[in-house]
Amino acid sequence: MVDAGSDPAEQAAFLGRNAAQSLPGGGLARRLEEVAAQGRPLRVKLGLDPTAPDIHLGHTVVLQKLREFQDLGHRVVLIVGDYTARVGDPSGRSETRPVLADAEIDANARTYERQAHRVLRDDAELYELRFNSEWLDMSMIELFALARTTTVAQLLDREDFARRYASGIPISVLELLYPLMQAYDSVAVESDIELGGTDQTFNLLLGRDVQRHYGRPEQCVLTMPILPGIDGAEKMSKTKGNQIGIDEAPEEMFGKTMRLPDEALDVWFELLAVERPAEATAPRDAKRALARGIIARFHGDEAARAAEQHFDRLFVDHAVPEEVDEARVTATDGMIHVPAALADAFGMSRSEARRLVAQGGVRVDGEPLAADDVDVPSARLDGLVVQVGRRRFCRIRVV
Repeated sequence: MVDAGSDPAEQAAFLGRNAAQSLPGGGLARRLEEVAAQGRPLRVKLGLDPTAPDIHLGHTVVLQKLREFQDLGHRVVLIVGDYTARVGDPSGRSETRPVLADAEIDANARTYERQAHRVLRDDAELYELRFNSEWLDMSMIELFALARTTTVAQLLDREDFARRYASGIPISVLELLYPLMQAYDSVAVESDIELGGTDQTFNLLLGRDVQRHYGRPEQCVLTMPILPGIDGAEKMSKTKGNQIGIDEAPEEMFGKTMRLPDEALDVWFELLAVERPAEATAPRDAKRALARGIIARFHGDEAARAAEQHFDRLFVDHAVPEEVDEARVTATDGMIHVPAALADAFGMSRSEARRLVAQGGVRVDGEPLAADDVDVPSARLDGLVVQVGRRRFCRIRVV
């Protein structure tokens, strides 16, 4: 068992066991030896830009690695990129990101810290929260000094920038500054180790260059593999709609996990560090075990059991959930206009409601509503449960 008392080589092997890369080779073990000789813990940096309001499972791959450093007695420095978020990370992008309002960024930053503590230990000795607006709100003289550390040719070596430049797609000067701003974070917090996904490798290595220019020891870099979304193909991202947020309802988390393609199971079990079932377990049962493990981590064992029972009621027994919301709708001359009732009950547009009815995507007490049932007598809906899609239910009360 590797613990805080283990020698640096053992700690380095443990921490790097499931990483994509540890750079430079042997650097982590050497840095561990150095800080042990100095009698201090490592300062382990992770930067997160609060461009969305929720942390999803993809973020937790790196957060879980940070927790391993904490468990070995090292200090995590979580940087909320409230300043860099105003630029937007161009990594992997084919176009400039839209700019968020300051109030939205600030609200997302507060949510990020609360959610990060679902994984990290909130211990003053092992955890430090910083906002990069503390040091990036710099003078022009300081910005000029930072800009001198890197050439345009270096920045255009990045795959995403090179691709956009070759295709004639505009790259703003602000985007070119983003890697430098992230790199300067490492100078400001005196980072020993920086973590990130494999899509961040260029930015993390640039941090070493910038530290060297400022006369600071160069950080080591540990990159983690990218968790695919529930489509099993692309990187998990709210933008792509393939994410599972750690604050989502247990029932929603279970249902989404069950949609995961069979071929993505191995990487999810490995990267999320959920205990695998026996080798011969059928993929559907393995997904159930994966879903239970994920939900138990963020909501508890009882919530995981209840979410599985809820799933079975809906998709195995085809029964209505035990608790559903109610919506009050108004009848006109004893008739209900179904698109209007669905729009009120489920918060959708009337055009979307009409499309669902036309496609047979609406059920009333388990029976499909016919495509031409646009206006129905109120008795056909009053007190009954309407189902839209696979997981949305509402009881209609006619007033």
